[in-house]
Amino acid sequence: MTTRPPLARSIPFWVLLVGSVATTAVGAWLVSDRLGVMTATLNDGTATGVEVYVGQSVAVLGAILIGAGVIGILLALAVAAAASLRPHAGVAAPPAYVAPATATPTVLADVTDEPVTPAPSADAAARDGVAPGAADAGEAPTAEDVDLEKASTSR
Repeated sequence: MTTRPPLARSIPFWVLLVGSVATTAVGAWLVSDRLGVMTATLNDGTATGVEVYVGQSVAVLGAILIGAGVIGILLALAVAAAASLRPHAGVAAPPAYVAPATATPTVLADVTDEPVTPAPSADAAARDGVAPGAADAGEAPTAEDVDLEKASTSR
């Protein structure tokens, strides 16, 4: 299972966001500068064709850059919103130990060092007419009696 890094550590996300903000800022500067020059020269009566006609084209280019930057910022916000819906990668718990089906059941010993005799296997118990997993009150519990699998709460 692959895990993705959080959005705060995603280089393409930050490139998109910083590039969009820079594009919007450059576009706003172009529009502001060109419209300011055109307004001042037209009011003074000293406007030339370059200031008026080229200034209009540069102002339109600035407006296009503002639009592209705003779309990029909105796209970055949409990516951030989509990333917040993704489940977080939790700490992976090691899988629970499950004994192979052919293995002899392990008998859990008390804290003392007294030897414990293993309980008969399920096949031997079935041949002897004893229900599998049925332990007398005096016997130590077997691996079949103990639930080795634990429910995982991590996502």
